[in-house]
Amino acid sequence: MKIAFIGGGNMAQALIAGLLRDGIPATSIRVIEVDPDRLAMLRRQFAIDGSTEPDNNLRGTDATVFAVKPQQMREACQQCRPFLDSGFVLTIAAGIPAATVAAWSGREQVVRAMPNTPALVGAGITGISAAAGLAQDARDLAERIMHAAGEVVWFDDESMLDAVTAVSGSGPAYVFFFIEALQDAAEAMGMQPDQARRLSLATFLGAAQLARQSGEPVQLLRERVTSKGGTTAAALEKMRTSRLHESFVDAVFAALERSRELARAFGDSTK
Repeated sequence: MKIAFIGGGNMAQALIAGLLRDGIPATSIRVIEVDPDRLAMLRRQFAIDGSTEPDNNLRGTDATVFAVKPQQMREACQQCRPFLDSGFVLTIAAGIPAATVAAWSGREQVVRAMPNTPALVGAGITGISAAAGLAQDARDLAERIMHAAGEVVWFDDESMLDAVTAVSGSGPAYVFFFIEALQDAAEAMGMQPDQARRLSLATFLGAAQLARQSGEPVQLLRERVTSKGGTTAAALEKMRTSRLHESFVDAVFAALERSRELARAFGDSTK
């Protein structure tokens, strides 16, 4: 097996670390990273090989993972194109359609993935999509690569990755926003910053674990901790009258529309 990473940033680093934990030998992984200092760090940390620009060592790869920013994607694909003679391309660049990546890279088999930042601690979730004609062994390898950093959810319709971007790609920022608000409330009530942080983080983590392990609808879990006339009911009523639920849904749709705008901006293979 031979896997090449184009770009050695934080997400690539998380995926490489996960693949090594999963039993992929370091000799099977190569990275192209333009920053020589970061390349040297990756070599030291993972005992993998690499270079600062594409070369003949990219030939014969089973999977080439483009872990670069959307605005860097076209140039990265075109630089690698002369050496990509096998396997499939896996891209984690948000917004760029598979057809565009195929046109830029010269590889027809393209898998699109949208991970999120908890992947950096092995707790991510990735939405992934591939053309129906992709071979099963290629699908399995693509899933194994992304599973190295967390869960994987497949989508038959590639356009759903814009929704994935809005929900789970941007989602960690929403969670951080609410943790921050809960901390601010706790401090305003007189708690020390460390106390507020510990209570807020543990509350979000514990509630998420409860929801996951119980398997019951989150609405039911919410209702169970909302006693009529109690403190939780008072808080939720304030949220209701403030239209917090509706505003939050609107915010996620704003992220969806922005993802589509970025797709239009970066996704034209003729530009």
